[in-house]
Amino acid sequence: MDESLKGKLLIASPAIEDPHFRRTVVLMAEHSDDGAMGLVLNRAMPATVSEAVPDLAWLAELDAPVHEGGPVSAQSVVVLAEFDEPGYSALLVEDDLGFVPAEVEDPGALGEALRRARIFAGHAGWGPGQLEAEMEEESWIVVPAEREDVFCEDPEELWSAVLRRQGASLALLSTMPADPSLN
Repeated sequence: MDESLKGKLLIASPAIEDPHFRRTVVLMAEHSDDGAMGLVLNRAMPATVSEAVPDLAWLAELDAPVHEGGPVSAQSVVVLAEFDEPGYSALLVEDDLGFVPAEVEDPGALGEALRRARIFAGHAGWGPGQLEAEMEEESWIVVPAEREDVFCEDPEELWSAVLRRQGASLALLSTMPADPSLN
């Protein structure tokens, strides 16, 4: 591993045909020689937080959807949040962006320490060397993350929007239809 991808976005290239990752945007939360972990940002599910995990509804906006974070541990819940007080985070991805701890002793204090949060079911994960092998196959395009990518209002358009802002050939790639045979 040359450089950690923590905090960056992985954009699925057209080479990825796996339905779990086709046209996804993944925020890398951890990346080391031991493996990698990220969250798919652009797969909102039909279920709302209040329907699927009512105990966490206090963390999300009214009727906020649960997002499919990836195929690993799809029954588990991961909460990514912006913190006014990062010390409340279980693990930071950036200075004030991190994960809400699984066990919360004082929900009121934690609620006051958060600016906004997004609830995910599952996550994306790679074993040692697996992501690097996918990078060599040009399966992923690495780009800087912008905070609004994490909390975007229109997840279905995120893949195209992130590619478009890169300019040049990646902007052209953003216009590719989901099913190229329809072109």
